[in-house]
Amino acid sequence: MPTILLIEDDTALRNGLAFDLSAEGYHILSAENGKTAITLLEQPIDLVLLDINLPDTHGFQLCCEIKTQKNIPVVFLTCRDLESDELRGFDCGADDYVTKPFSMPLLRKRIAAVLKRNGTNNVYSDGFLKIDFEKHTAYVGEKGISFTPTEYKLLQIFILNSGSVLTRRILLEKLWDNENNFVDEHTLTVNINRIRSKIEADNRKYIKTVYGIGYIWNGEKP
Repeated sequence: MPTILLIEDDTALRNGLAFDLSAEGYHILSAENGKTAITLLEQPIDLVLLDINLPDTHGFQLCCEIKTQKNIPVVFLTCRDLESDELRGFDCGADDYVTKPFSMPLLRKRIAAVLKRNGTNNVYSDGFLKIDFEKHTAYVGEKGISFTPTEYKLLQIFILNSGSVLTRRILLEKLWDNENNFVDEHTLTVNINRIRSKIEADNRKYIKTVYGIGYIWNGEKP
């Protein structure tokens, strides 16, 4: 579940965007000004959606500040449609520039494209465990480890839903593919146990069992 920091001083627009993007599966953090936005940067964030005209700072300046603090993508969402403004936005390090009024379906596509370019859904790394889902490579520390295709798929499901309890039924449904290859409950248990044996230790637990319900990923967000 990628996290988006939404920086917009228009309350109605901010609430509307937060509602729509939440419905798409994003976790939304909202800020109405630059001061609040900077404090929220302490949390794990995958993308910033940024207005230019803010009450306490300039969006261009804030973009530069964000980029110096964290290597995360920034998408401007603004009514300023001059070419000079758009060029200035990209000069500040913006990854995309969207002008108001805008199409919500198109905005969702552009957000997804920026996240994909930045590898948000393809690479997980927490300083100890690193998994590249596109290249199918994985490391625990500096030691390379191997996963089966089912284990990679299961890991990606867990990581993309970090912090959320996933029932066994949900996991089985998500593992079912378009070619009707499926995993039964016993195989699911075996795969989870194999993953645990490869990435966990006494002082490092990633997959927590929620007894009678399912499982939850306790690692960091991708």
